Amino acid sequence: MILSVENINKAAENLKDVSLHTPLQHNLQLSEEFGCNVYLKREDLQVVRSYKLRGAYNKISSLSFEEQKRGVVCASAGNHAQGVAYSCRKLNIKGTIYMPSTTPSQKISQVKLFGKENVEVVLTGDTFDDAYKAALTFCNENNSVFVHPFDDEKVIEGQGTVAKEILDDANFEIDYVLVPIGGGGLAAGTISYLKYTSPYTKIIGVEPEGAPSMKTSIEAGVNTELKEIDKFVDGASVKKVGDKTFEICKDKLSEIVLVPEGKVCTTILNLYNQQAIVVEPAGALTVTALHYLKEKLKGKNVVCVVSGSNNDIMRTEEIRERSLLHEGLKHFFIIRFPQRAGALKEFVSDVLGPNDDIVHFEYMKKNNRENGPALIGLEIKIPEDLETLKIRLIKLGFQYEYLNKNDNLLQFLM
Repeated sequence: MILSVENINKAAENLKDVSLHTPLQHNLQLSEEFGCNVYLKREDLQVVRSYKLRGAYNKISSLSFEEQKRGVVCASAGNHAQGVAYSCRKLNIKGTIYMPSTTPSQKISQVKLFGKENVEVVLTGDTFDDAYKAALTFCNENNSVFVHPFDDEKVIEGQGTVAKEILDDANFEIDYVLVPIGGGGLAAGTISYLKYTSPYTKIIGVEPEGAPSMKTSIEAGVNTELKEIDKFVDGASVKKVGDKTFEICKDKLSEIVLVPEGKVCTTILNLYNQQAIVVEPAGALTVTALHYLKEKLKGKNVVCVVSGSNNDIMRTEEIRERSLLHEGLKHFFIIRFPQRAGALKEFVSDVLGPNDDIVHFEYMKKNNRENGPALIGLEIKIPEDLETLKIRLIKLGFQYEYLNKNDNLLQFLM
């Protein structure tokens, strides 16, 4: 099922005046941290700030004049929509883009910016699946061409040009290429190119822990739809990968690494604070995976595909919160204070450590506050301080309920 190198080369020629040949950058800081030579393939610097333009343009430009005249349709909540919009304007054809009604206004504005008068945005339903079904209905009624975000050979060939550029720019043997996996288009394109041109190179897929659709399917031996997923890593959270991408990936990936969403948030913050690199959650997957592959990758030449940078600044506080929770630096309790004078003062002076901060305090009762429990959020400097804090709570007679293991409640608090 692997696609041909020849077709990926043709896609690269097709894209040469449309998409950027993004840099392959050696990263000294990550290399020192993980004991290997880390190179970042910077698709976050692409024209529409993600690699999705490659597949969208390669597909749309391959259509016949008659097909283009009928217009194209897609369903997307983000990067694919922007790639399609840009392609429609570049080729001067009509595009209809279905997006969930819940899509952030920033993403809708970006699609309109790239597509201008060539694109109509239709907001419908609460989920991607709702938008997808509506897009297919529109296609059937108007005889338009549907541009799938990943399960299409021309789209996969377009994404495969990322791997071609990596190999063209590398003046060294590449031991590992790490690629994020959502629907599997980028992974399938990378496999199709590198398995022939650099068979020595191992390809590792990276999925968010809350949406392991490719890993689940490979383990089951059949393309499997997940019942529930965590949608936080929105650029890589799908319930089911493509049938074509599954057939390509199932026997050719070296392995798949699942990374926690909280650790992805830590990576986003570190890349921004330490290196001024802005990435979206899906764009941080491969760098996050370095933490879980440290021994395997030691001394090797490793390429991480940084797939995109379409991150809404309004999500920053949520990203910080998820990072602190994952790293064990933020904790929520319901505290029942002892019925004695000065108990709150005692909590602050004797229970809290010198480096502990109260970041949330809310009485659970509007009346009779002195006798009611309080919801308290604490930030600590090192994770090990938590156990000594719990010991002091018990020793001084403070009854408490620890809330961090209650995912539903944490979602509400965040």
